[in-house]
Amino acid sequence: MNAQPQRDAAAIAAEHQADTEAVHGDVSVDETTLSAELAGADASATASADVAEYAMRLGDDALILSQRLGWWISRAPELEEDMALGNIALDLLGHARSLLHYAGSASGRSEDDLAYWRDEPEFRCAWLFEQPNGDFAHTIARGLIASIWMQELYTALSQSTDASLAAIGAKSVKEVAYHRDHAVQWTLRLAGGTDESRRRLLVALTDLWPYTDELFRDDELHERLEGVAPRPSGLRAGFDEIWSAVLAEAEITEADFTNSKIGQSSGGGRHGNHSTHLGPLLAEMQVLARAHPGASW
Repeated sequence: MNAQPQRDAAAIAAEHQADTEAVHGDVSVDETTLSAELAGADASATASADVAEYAMRLGDDALILSQRLGWWISRAPELEEDMALGNIALDLLGHARSLLHYAGSASGRSEDDLAYWRDEPEFRCAWLFEQPNGDFAHTIARGLIASIWMQELYTALSQSTDASLAAIGAKSVKEVAYHRDHAVQWTLRLAGGTDESRRRLLVALTDLWPYTDELFRDDELHERLEGVAPRPSGLRAGFDEIWSAVLAEAEITEADFTNSKIGQSSGGGRHGNHSTHLGPLLAEMQVLARAHPGASW
């Protein structure tokens, strides 16, 4: 057996960092370095391998949902919604940048490397965020599920023993509170509007509800991150309480949108198994960076 010398992990990371900077470059606008805007107790902190994997999951959730919502700009039903959905997309992009920056610190990769230079099996987003926008009711139904879950998640994450994750959680939860309020208000308007708006909302809830359970599944990573990351299953009670209150105000029961013939999604997004919708989204999101590596403006 030929024994190969083991290279130091820090040396490998430094080498990879030099390679990626040479190929992809760091994005800046005029004199502003965008990495200076990241949330976190210490932008130079290095994540462990497990924390990096966890941050990657949450960063991918936010990045993919942000990309989906960006589609609505210039297409929303009214100008105010153009701005509202655009602002929510930008908030989520900010969450993604902070989380992916921290995740990349473990391997010497930047947030741009992780966003634009990974292939589909390397993404760790849950299936809910990959689903197409559908009509406006579908986007609101997905936003309602996502924002209630994210508020529970970031509230818990703000108490993490990892200072960087705690800082990201504390900043993000304030913005997600607005996202949840936006989704709740539109849910009530659609449910109490016309027969058609209520019908479309119920169709959207029927289509998207099966993707909810994946958000609350524990796995071995959460066991290793006890105290650092909240267990997904531990967020369920808080989610259900808010969810039930919104449905009650909208005069909707679960029987109105659950179908016993439709099971929960198998959803393997946390382990790189994705729905058919993620590939086309990534192709559109990554095409410019891959066509012009290292481009700057």
